[in-house]
Amino acid sequence: MSSTAVPSSSGAPGSAEASAVRRNSKRPKYSKFTQQELPACKPILTPRWVISAFMLVSIVFIPIGVASLFASRDVVEIIDRYDHDCIPAANRSNELQYIQDPSPKPPCIRKLTVPKRMKQPIYVYYQLDNFYQNHRRYVKSRSDQQLRDNSSADEVSDCKPEDSTSNGSIVPCGLIAWSLFNDTYGFSINNTPLNVNKKGISWKSDREHKFGKDVYPKNFQSGGLIGGAKLNSSIPLSEQEDLIVWMRTAALPTFRKLYGKIEQDLEENQVINVTLANNYNTYSFNGKKKLVLSTASWLGGKNDFLGIAYLTVGGLCFFLAMAFTIVYLVKPRQLGDPSYLSWNRNPSWQ
Repeated sequence: MSSTAVPSSSGAPGSAEASAVRRNSKRPKYSKFTQQELPACKPILTPRWVISAFMLVSIVFIPIGVASLFASRDVVEIIDRYDHDCIPAANRSNELQYIQDPSPKPPCIRKLTVPKRMKQPIYVYYQLDNFYQNHRRYVKSRSDQQLRDNSSADEVSDCKPEDSTSNGSIVPCGLIAWSLFNDTYGFSINNTPLNVNKKGISWKSDREHKFGKDVYPKNFQSGGLIGGAKLNSSIPLSEQEDLIVWMRTAALPTFRKLYGKIEQDLEENQVINVTLANNYNTYSFNGKKKLVLSTASWLGGKNDFLGIAYLTVGGLCFFLAMAFTIVYLVKPRQLGDPSYLSWNRNPSWQ
């Protein structure tokens, strides 16, 4: 009697399903990286580590803050607001009408006293308040292609309303160029003129890459409404640095633009005579105009904020380091007691 073994079919469906599941599974291939099992440093913030970290920050930040404050205090700055005083007394009841009158205006004479010795170079700025150069329509009203290349002189689609006149396209077009600042300053001491160097006041990258050497002003400020300064049509835009400085728009409503540099020292108590042409209209939007003369330090201009910020953070870290030190000395942790580690604590529900 022979017995033939019949293969059981009871396990076949299960094994087939298991293999199908393995084939269709979206489980990623196992690796320590995907499972976040790579070796990692898990520092334990003991009181000594915390106190040392706070003390280190204070040791670094406090000297930087002191150095920044001293550098800022070494900067000598003269600020003179002139927009109201340079309106004749008879016209101060209607300043807007006076500034919009196209007839020539008499020069305004200002006297500035040097409070402290000013070493060259002395930077001359004009400051405008309440002027929103960051307004979206204003910022977009320009043609960078036109400024770079003479063959793109008719690329004025973004420049409305200052895009063209009856004589053709305006170069440079747009509201930014149209509103170019046009107050002028002349300086003298004891009837001796102070030369103001206006070369190199703009960014080199702007002169070389954003304003073309073959692009010349055309039909500029020739419309019915004059916005600001006029440009010399025989000088390429790459050499008209007042325009280049103005076209780099400011992010805030109060800003300074570089007008030029005085390249000689000024002694304490010297009186600077400023002959000023008050032409720019800031009266229609309650703006302010200021003339600023300033030296510079290794940190830049006069600004106490950076030094105060460093001192505040450094002082706060020093205070926390001292506070933690006192707490640690008064009530120290017992050595060998690991109960302060969260993974060594016994849950209250166990």
